[in-house]
Amino acid sequence: MSDMQDTMLLGSEGIKKTILHGGTGEIPKFITGAKVTFHFRTQLCDDERTVIDDSKVVGTPMEIVIGNMFKLDIWETLLSSMRIGEVAEFWCDIIHTGIYPLVSKSMRRIAEGKDPVDWHIHTCGMANMFAYHSLGYDDLDELMKEPKPLYFILELIRVQQPSEYHRESWALSDEERLKAVPVLHGQGNKFYKQGRYQEATQKYKEAIICIKNVQTKEKAWDVPWMKLEKMANTLTLNYCQCLLRMEEYYEAIEHTSDIINQHPGVVKAFYLRAKAHMEVWNEAEARQDFSRVLDLDPGMKKAVKKELAKLNVRMEEKNQEDKNKYKGMF
Repeated sequence: MSDMQDTMLLGSEGIKKTILHGGTGEIPKFITGAKVTFHFRTQLCDDERTVIDDSKVVGTPMEIVIGNMFKLDIWETLLSSMRIGEVAEFWCDIIHTGIYPLVSKSMRRIAEGKDPVDWHIHTCGMANMFAYHSLGYDDLDELMKEPKPLYFILELIRVQQPSEYHRESWALSDEERLKAVPVLHGQGNKFYKQGRYQEATQKYKEAIICIKNVQTKEKAWDVPWMKLEKMANTLTLNYCQCLLRMEEYYEAIEHTSDIINQHPGVVKAFYLRAKAHMEVWNEAEARQDFSRVLDLDPGMKKAVKKELAKLNVRMEEKNQEDKNKYKGMF
């Protein structure tokens, strides 16, 4: 087997792939909305290669819809390197497997005909997720306490493009949409902490779309609508924080301004907009926004003072640069 195949995996860190049985044809298109059917076996990396889950034992293959916020993102990545009929073994490091026990628990409960548990309750804070007690399965508790690398042996059965199957069957209900929001929010925050801003923005965006979908059915400015609006604003501001890190300052100004125009009391919107203005040398606008922050929340005094000092340095540098530029002209 060539090295090429071994490292084919999309340059993701902490994944090694070995093809056990070649598939046929081209690699299918894994576009959003495509439905993927596959068998999976999960094993520990111990001498016995202890099996944790095996869909063939359960008897039904797994089905996921790409981009549909399946709880274990990594599977989308792995599957999208496979051909139909291929069987491959993926070794995945703990950065990819930490959340596996939670996913496994819901899958097992479904297989046992039980409710998959309101596990969105546990994912509000990634931290709180790991703090929580028994999953009701000893092997999963063990893994939760001490995440380990895992082997996923996947067999790709089929990939149906969105046009090829009846969409209604997976169109999310509003309830499912709202359940997905905290999960996506948590995933976004995790990516943000890892400095993977592009991926974080994707998660925040998906969550915002879920909220907006549900919100259109409520009466504007009523209590349920306002609750959703507040959730959407929080996510939009997280999204803007990513934009600042990605140096997309004008887009950040645009989104924060949208929020401010609708809800002039949102401190964080002024704060982030001020930072964006500062980056593009809009001194007057930045100062004005920072002073709004202080009006709304005097507790922000220290943070604002720090930012204003940065602003002074920035403007100083800019003026110096401009001076040199003009000096060169004469």
